[in-house]
Parts: sequence; structure tokens; C-alpha cells
Amino acid sequence: MKYKIVGDSSCDISEEMRQKMNIEIVPLTMEVDGIRYVDDATLDVADYIAKANASSVIPKSSCPSPDEYMQSMKGDEDGLFIITLSSALSGSYSSAVLAKNMFQEDEPNKKIHVIDSRSGTSGEVLLALKLHEYMEAGMAFEKMVEKIEADRDEMQTIFVLERIDHLQKAGRMSKMKATLANVLNIKLILQGNEKGEITLVSQARGTKKALDKMIDSLGDMGSIAKDKIAVIAHCQAPERGEQVRAKVKEKYDFKDVILVAMKGLSSNYANVGGIVIAY
Repeated sequence: MKYKIVGDSSCDISEEMRQKMNIEIVPLTMEVDGIRYVDDATLDVADYIAKANASSVIPKSSCPSPDEYMQSMKGDEDGLFIITLSSALSGSYSSAVLAKNMFQEDEPNKKIHVIDSRSGTSGEVLLALKLHEYMEAGMAFEKMVEKIEADRDEMQTIFVLERIDHLQKAGRMSKMKATLANVLNIKLILQGNEKGEITLVSQARGTKKALDKMIDSLGDMGSIAKDKIAVIAHCQAPERGEQVRAKVKEKYDFKDVILVAMKGLSSNYANVGGIVIAY
């Protein structure tokens, strides 16, 4: 049986991972000051973030259309999995489900499962890695559905952002909390809850303390096992990402700790310096 993985562009896989796992990415789009940016391989992420930060308006994002998702469903695969950004943050999941229902009207025998990651960035990457592992093992489609849904339910996502301007502008963080954090140099340690919403875990004065506190929290939030993988995503901060990766590897006994760079959509929320860990 031949299967395929599709992700929206919050799935921040590297080009090497994309080729190895044969993943197709369906891009979201962003808009700043009337200019539309497509979140694909041609996007200069650093330039986009600079323009978004310089703008006085809220950066807008648009999920892929059902037609764009339907295009990704074409091919000789027996089935495919679509991984989307949390439905609490984006319409990407709803668009993919609508596309699946429309596509299967004409091709009812093609198996399609849409996964609401209830996360984003490193969380989507982690689910893609798990799916690829199951496909390589020759697992049946229905068994993969069962396994990946359980993985999603068990997965934890925690993050520290250097700036929370865009979260506040997009209505994901109260203005008062954002203002206090900026004025007092308080860094918020946030997580995605079981509904895929952003909630506050803790806080610390300064980025280093917040990152250390986040790393210390991993063992309390979810189980750490030798067969588990942790994925760390950074926004334009590879050195910081490597430092966090080294500390996580030193402190916990994960099977592997993988570092990826955020693309445009994830950067839209995280901003420069943001670190997101999923495991």
C-alpha cells in the first residue's frame, strides 16, 4: 500500500526531511500592509518578520483553500494523512476536512485522514515523523489512524517567545498581559492545551531563566521515554535553538532531539527568538 503525508506550512520540516519523507506542504498566506506573502520555499522569512514588526497593523494570515488541499490529494496513493495547525488558531483544519469530503465524493475508495494537531510548528513536525515511522513499518491505514490520534492526544507543546506582539495583536493574548510582559521583561512560558488553545504555564524574568524553566517543566508536563522524540523549533535563532537542544539532551533521555527552523506562518506568531518544543 502506498501512502502520503500532507502538511500545512506550519509544519516546519526541513528540506532534507521533506525529501526523505516525501511530504507535500500546502502553504498558508500572510498579508502585511496590503502585500501578500505565500509561505513556501520562496519566502524570505527574515525579511517578512522585519516588515511585520515594522507595521502598525495586525499581520493577517489565510489558511489554504479546500481546492488547494484537494490538489494535494491527487495521485496514485492508496491513502493520505493531512496534518494541520490547531483548529483553535486557524481554519486550516476545517478547510482540509471540507476538501476531504468533497474529494471522496468522486474517489470514495481513497483513504484520507485529517489530523488537528492541536499544536503547530514542532508539534506538526513530530506527528509527521511518527506517521513516516508507521508507514516505513508497513502499518495498516486504520492502525496508523489509531496510533497517530493517540500520539496527538499525548503530545505536549510548550514555548517561550521573545516577543508576544503578534499574539496580542491576533487576539491570542490579552493586551494587559502583553504590556506587562514587555515593560517588566517578563517572559511567559506558554503551552498548547488539550483543545489546542494557548495557556500560561509560568513566567520568569529574562529569556535565559524562562528557557531554563521551560526545560525543567518538560518532565512534569508529559512522560519522557527512550522511544520518544522531542522536536524544537526556533524562529531566526539557530544558536539559541542549539543551546536549548543541548540542555534537553543532557537533562532527558529522549530517543532523539531534533532542531528545525520556523517558516513564515509559525514565525508570524512566535517572532524572532521564539522557541517551541513538542514531545
